[in-house]
Amino acid sequence: MTIIAARLRESFPVAVPGLVIVPAAPDLWRVARPGGAVLGHVERRGDGDGVRFAARRYVPGGRPPVQLGEFWSAEAAIELFR
Repeated sequence: MTIIAARLRESFPVAVPGLVIVPAAPDLWRVARPGGAVLGHVERRGDGDGVRFAARRYVPGGRPPVQLGEFWSAEAAIELFR
């Protein structure tokens, strides 16, 4: 018998008015406008004191997402989508 341990999807650490932030995978959140337009993703990387939040913005036309940077707080990473 094989036991598979799945990590749970968590809510984003902060609420941001004007944005809908939903878990997409463990340590990954999809950022969208309330009307449904997806803006990008925020990903938690590292652990303990080394946790960072990386932001990626979608580009229209099927092009690869643009890496916006890594930040020491969820608040700083999500501010890029306002």
